[in-house]
Amino acid sequence: MSGREFRFFLSCDISLYVSLRIDRLEGNLSQSSTASELDSGVGSRNGELFVECALYLDGALFGLPARTRLESSGQPYCWNELIMLSTKYRDLTPQAQLSLTVWDVSCGDDDCIVGGATISLFNKQMQLRTGRQKLRLWPCKEADGSIPSSTPGKVPKLELDEVERLERLVNKYERGGIPCIDWLDRLTFKAVDKLKEREGNISSNSHLSLIVEFRNFEHTVVFQETGANFPTPSPVSSTNELVIVWDPEVGRTNPSEHKQLKLARSLTRGIIDKDLKPSSNERKSIQKILKYPPTRTLAGDERQLLWKFRFSLMSEKKALTKFLRCVEWSDIQESKQAIELMGKWETIDVADALELLSPVFESEEVRAYAVSVLERADDEELHCYLLQLVQALRFERSDKSRLSVFLVQRALSNIELASFLRWYVTVEVHDPAYRKRFYNTHDILQDSMMKAKVGLNGEDDGFKLWQSLIRQTELTAQLCSIMRDVRNVRGSTQKKIEKLRSLLSGLLSELTYFDEPIRSPLAPRVLITGIVPSESSLFKSALHPLRLTFRTANGGTCKIIFKKGDDLRQDQLVIQMVSLMDRLLKLENLDLHLTPYRVLATGQDEGMLEFIPSSSLAQILSEHRSITNYLQKFHPDDDGPFGITATCLETFIKSCAGYSVITYILGIGDRHLDNLLLRDDGRLFHVDFGFILGRDPKPFPPPMKLCKEMVEAMGGAESQYYTRFKSYCCEAYNILRKSSNLILNLFHLMAGSSIPDIASDPEKGILKLQEKFRLDLDDEASVHFFQDLINDSVSALFPQMVETIHRWAQYWR
Repeated sequence: MSGREFRFFLSCDISLYVSLRIDRLEGNLSQSSTASELDSGVGSRNGELFVECALYLDGALFGLPARTRLESSGQPYCWNELIMLSTKYRDLTPQAQLSLTVWDVSCGDDDCIVGGATISLFNKQMQLRTGRQKLRLWPCKEADGSIPSSTPGKVPKLELDEVERLERLVNKYERGGIPCIDWLDRLTFKAVDKLKEREGNISSNSHLSLIVEFRNFEHTVVFQETGANFPTPSPVSSTNELVIVWDPEVGRTNPSEHKQLKLARSLTRGIIDKDLKPSSNERKSIQKILKYPPTRTLAGDERQLLWKFRFSLMSEKKALTKFLRCVEWSDIQESKQAIELMGKWETIDVADALELLSPVFESEEVRAYAVSVLERADDEELHCYLLQLVQALRFERSDKSRLSVFLVQRALSNIELASFLRWYVTVEVHDPAYRKRFYNTHDILQDSMMKAKVGLNGEDDGFKLWQSLIRQTELTAQLCSIMRDVRNVRGSTQKKIEKLRSLLSGLLSELTYFDEPIRSPLAPRVLITGIVPSESSLFKSALHPLRLTFRTANGGTCKIIFKKGDDLRQDQLVIQMVSLMDRLLKLENLDLHLTPYRVLATGQDEGMLEFIPSSSLAQILSEHRSITNYLQKFHPDDDGPFGITATCLETFIKSCAGYSVITYILGIGDRHLDNLLLRDDGRLFHVDFGFILGRDPKPFPPPMKLCKEMVEAMGGAESQYYTRFKSYCCEAYNILRKSSNLILNLFHLMAGSSIPDIASDPEKGILKLQEKFRLDLDDEASVHFFQDLINDSVSALFPQMVETIHRWAQYWR
């Protein structure tokens, strides 16, 4: 018997209403007659479009058509709206069709037809269509629901161009029709995106298409009329061969269990439940549940246990998030009681409030409660979570939510929060699905700041402060222009540097001295007054990032790196985590001398980094032969350990320990001697975080990056300094384990972001992160575990071979 199974649902068993999501309009609208009518009118106003959807059964209209909202934001028009029809899947016929017509109401008295398309709900194999569908519109024609239709939305394979053919394969992949091969998928999707971009630039008269998304089911849905007789099963073989028998009740709720559950959670039991106290065993079970990480789904009996003793748990603040997970939110009375209890519950910590903003919780009351808890956080703590709170706007139910209003209100009293909030929102407006939401938040911030009579620093008014933030964007645009000019220079890096300095001294001399000081995008409290051309340069790499020295208003200087052509959002997230973990460690009086340099993504492929004077370990070993010789040059001490001052060696050991733990937890990959940097005072730090959450381009990566040169600088694996290093590692690991829920919650809020290593598989990435904390171990066991981890990493010989190969590659680059 074949090992492959075909599991399916029958359409006659599905009592859900037919639904689909109208996503967006793709293509050049200016090619249609509707657009030309608009262009001929007064001004260049955008069209006001809506989509009308109608169901046809056997060629006849069935039920009333449904319409989306009006969309007038301009191309690309994006609705992202769920349409629910009045017909259930079980009532469909094999000839069921959906007609979709795009109308424009801005043409005058009569509505103009942009185009229409028709799609059958079942394919040729009588399987229900699911997932994303791209329908080519017939210009200026209303969708026709007759059989056969004169406006078919699905284009025959022979008429597809290359981009459309690839899009169909991508849809098949998303529906599970093509197996996942991680490394190959990444290469393929990059190639597809490049082809789309190239074809989009070439073809200005592309077809107008409507993107819709049908409901997905766990298994394929096969058409079956209601009341039809099922085929008799084949006779069971008399051999020992296993036979798979289809059971139509698999996956359905047991009615007896469901009835028992409803009775147990009946509101009439509320009076009884108020006096219930858990027994000793029940208390142990509850405590075990409360220790679960936020990523764990509660089982049915665990949900029932928490609901049963909800009144006795109200004094335990850690229990609220777990209690809210066990509520049946579709039950109006039950959800009402849960919200009442939530208001009386012991107030939870800010870290736990972040969990309530995750996509798991859709209730507006729960999310509003989470925001009310966040209001207690000071600006420093709020800044630690700001990146994730902006991402959490994706999970809100409206564009102007309690969360967006709260973020704007706090930004009005702190220029750093205002500046970073503006940048985080600006970068996200490139997401077509949530563009309107982030634009809305940006507009609220702009309006609120410009109306403020007193500025954030108590001196400038709000209008001037907003203008100072706008000048940041103007500065980055000028830097992008400079990078294009410099890259076009043929020749050596030195020639490009000379071109950069000549531009800053000549054509772009206004950048040498600004008309008005600009707030640094990386540190908004610092006012920069101009660029120093003689101290500005660029790095010798493929992208040629700029290294710029800015004058500051207080007479000093600050150095930044500006990159164009590289997505810095992943680096921004990692550095935010390093900064947060540094804060958590310092709260426990453990300063490991970390270097959380500032990173800010100012676009999808551009951004700024704080420049920290340092040298790579590859360069140090090439010039000084060892780390010890390098540190002796800056901090010599004949009486100190290895001829180095004790303070410098201690700084080196602590920073090594800190980054060893952090890179292990975050699963930082592609570590080599060129992205491990060392400062003159002995602080080691990591840069370039292109691979996180366990991804690594090198085969057989060690659990943590701890090269033998670092161990040798501590006196070897038998020295007291190496023992101290391991002690710092274990202490830091246990401190960070205590805040595992906070870190997991922050990553969960990033699930909808476009960060490559998270977007590829958010659930898998978060589970990998959770595994690193080893929450199944107590503190003592975790110390033994981490010490074994260090020993395994140091004894790993293979990474040394890869390191040598990497050096060769760098040499010949």
